[in-house]
Amino acid sequence: MTLETFFREVPRAALAFSGGTDSAFLLWAAKTYGCDVQAYYIKTVFQPDFELEDALRLAEQLSVPMKVVEMDILDVDEAAQNGPRRCYYCKRALFTKLREQAAADGYTVLLDGTNASDDAGERPGMQALRELKVRSPLRECGVTKEEVRALSREAGLFTWDKPAYACLATRISTGTRITREALLRAEQGERALMELGFSDFRVRLTEGGARLQVTGEQMPLVFEKREEVMAALKPLFGTVLLDLEQRSPSVSVKGGR
Repeated sequence: MTLETFFREVPRAALAFSGGTDSAFLLWAAKTYGCDVQAYYIKTVFQPDFELEDALRLAEQLSVPMKVVEMDILDVDEAAQNGPRRCYYCKRALFTKLREQAAADGYTVLLDGTNASDDAGERPGMQALRELKVRSPLRECGVTKEEVRALSREAGLFTWDKPAYACLATRISTGTRITREALLRAEQGERALMELGFSDFRVRLTEGGARLQVTGEQMPLVFEKREEVMAALKPLFGTVLLDLEQRSPSVSVKGGR
């Protein structure tokens, strides 16, 4: 099945829109292939402000209506406890909220941007999507992440090369209860490093401080800007450690926002 065929069969739908590469392309495809689509961005403390800014920008670029739905995810105790199945409880709560809002607006089909490269075995949140009968057109049509980026570039979407960004909850060690204050410090720390030119990194909270993870390519920049990094992070964290393993931090953020 192609996306064009999918949207002929699903001519009206609500889309869970994060402002990331996948959901941005899916929004473009829905609009391009004639679907009456409404974008929904769910705002929680797990998302940094720049994600909402990107979502609003893309929706405006495509002339697609977007509704921002606010939710206090820390009221979901299983998510706030930050256990090994946090992602499942979080995703189920978020998409239950989105489905209710979409239904109130007259939409019976809810879509998300999961693509064919996403491994269901590594994403417990996908169990929640199946349970709530959320459809994933990119996955159903076999569209991979690489194809999403290539097609997004052809379509002129600014999100075509937007790095993946794991939610802020991942900055806090599993088993440590998540608080607003901890999430805010993680977001502030990462925004400060973005402004210093870092693009592949993670600020992980530790007891009393933070551990900075960067790729091997960005390691020289840490030493070059050591004093600036410390000046940016010390007001937020008692101690700042550097992870020297040089592995991929599994999260990227584009600097210069």
